[in-house]
Amino acid sequence: MSERHTALRSMHDLGLAAWFGGSLMGALGVNGAAAKINDATQRLPVASAGWSRWTPVNAAAIGAHLAGAVGELVTESPRVAAQAGVARASAVKTALTVGALAVTGYSRLLGMRLQRAGGPPVNGITEPNHQTPAAVASNQRQMKLLQWAVPALTGALVVVTAYMSEQQKPGQMWRGIIGRVGGLASAPKGIAKIGVMGKAARLPGLGMMPGMGTPRAGHFGRAVSMVTAKRPMAMSGH
Repeated sequence: MSERHTALRSMHDLGLAAWFGGSLMGALGVNGAAAKINDATQRLPVASAGWSRWTPVNAAAIGAHLAGAVGELVTESPRVAAQAGVARASAVKTALTVGALAVTGYSRLLGMRLQRAGGPPVNGITEPNHQTPAAVASNQRQMKLLQWAVPALTGALVVVTAYMSEQQKPGQMWRGIIGRVGGLASAPKGIAKIGVMGKAARLPGLGMMPGMGTPRAGHFGRAVSMVTAKRPMAMSGH
């Protein structure tokens, strides 16, 4: 089975990039430009038209991101279980994703309400004036906060994704595995054995010989077995 998952990673990253970039550009570009229109009754319709054109693309981007994220979680599940800290980072990422989905969905609901309002006079897309109907003004005030919440949450997802990529570095992976098994101090012989294998293969931190493939999640069971075989009692109090 291939250790590469380029398609999944591409779907994850490109979808997230479009989700984050589109929400930020919409708040600054679409809403900002529409607010400059001289006719106050045309500001909401113009912004609504722009967001409506973007919505199908945004939905596709979110779907691609979610498909890639789920696929990566499945393929990396052995590492999530074996490496300390990965499960916690995955939980944070999941919470941010759920939050971003909820805010995006509610923002779209507010946008549809504003679109159905027609062309009431407003100072800006999220700024009512004294002539704006109360219901429209209420939706605008909510939108003023949510338009920045989406890029904030998706931007946080970008940061967490970068952090989780760092966790896949060989040194981080081995430290996480050994930390999960019982700590560096509890398995000195196992660490020494891993280091010797890594030097022999000329792959720092990864004990695989040339021709055996890329050492990723499928090999963590063997690594854990090497450590626990040397110190079986290390697991008894874990």
